[in-house]
Amino acid sequence: MISRLLELFIAYEEDSNVKLVIVKGKGRAFCAGGDVAAAIRDINEGTWRLGAKFYWKQFTLNYILATYRKPQVSILNGVVMGGGAGASIHGRFRVATENSVFAMPETALGLFPDVGASYFLSRLPGFFGEYLGLTGTRLDGAEMLVCGLATHFVPSERLSLLEEALCKVDSSDPAIISAVINEYSKQPYIKEKSAYHRLNVIDRCFSRRTVEEIISALERVALNKKDDWISKTIQSLKRASPTSLKISLRSIRQGRLQGVGQCLVREYRIACHVMQGKLSKDLFEGFRAILLDKDKNPKWEPSKLELVSDDMVDSYFSMMDDEDWEDLKLPARSNLPAYAIAKL
Repeated sequence: MISRLLELFIAYEEDSNVKLVIVKGKGRAFCAGGDVAAAIRDINEGTWRLGAKFYWKQFTLNYILATYRKPQVSILNGVVMGGGAGASIHGRFRVATENSVFAMPETALGLFPDVGASYFLSRLPGFFGEYLGLTGTRLDGAEMLVCGLATHFVPSERLSLLEEALCKVDSSDPAIISAVINEYSKQPYIKEKSAYHRLNVIDRCFSRRTVEEIISALERVALNKKDDWISKTIQSLKRASPTSLKISLRSIRQGRLQGVGQCLVREYRIACHVMQGKLSKDLFEGFRAILLDKDKNPKWEPSKLELVSDDMVDSYFSMMDDEDWEDLKLPARSNLPAYAIAKL
């Protein structure tokens, strides 16, 4: 699917008849993400490099979408997680519906938010991106809109009318396309229990320097205030892979100061280390516990945050010591619109 999308997007960019690209899912999901099972099967057969090849292609696609010269309209009517977010959130227009469910659930699997997530999560309001990336929290369409992951909210029953209208637009002007989507959009209701209403607590706790300090800050708030949301947040952090949490926090923090290309190059390094499995086997254990045996009881190694040293985290961000390995080389891009240049 990645290879096909890459071919199509490259061809459409050069085709003057194509004014905009609409991307939607087939079925109940937009896209639930990459096939972790297939990647792990390859790694277990001794070929983690096949996984690396997949990541190379996927991150190249993410980069092309982020710097695309024509507007992409992603219709997120259903689940959009992990790799699915990479295929949509980098585009110009992201249309959420009442069926949208967004999450980056990687830390529970012994992975980290990739596909350029360290770029787009770090640009959400306050420290909301750190919160989403570390806890894997699910957002609905209204929450996606209010935090900026979606640009519009259109009720699902109006999607066919929206598509029809978009297909008649003979223009690549984002203002014209936005105006068309606006005609079918509405302002959704944000539920009372939404995490977005707790942005001040999130900012206070998730702005801390380390994962340990984030958890301590949340626990202090929990002492003074009975709130299910806080205890759930603490639980999801304590269930996740300690190594993944530390890598993810550092990756998102670095992403705040880097362009989308630098974010993808860094994420590719980390992904290769994770797949190679020399530094930690948490990916395989997460896969076993969550997707294979489904006992939901992973035995992480190291098992505690304090056992994951800064040096261990540093290793993931360094080049791999492998003669056949090279850093991700992204394609040269030219004649980019101002919107895309701003991401570099």
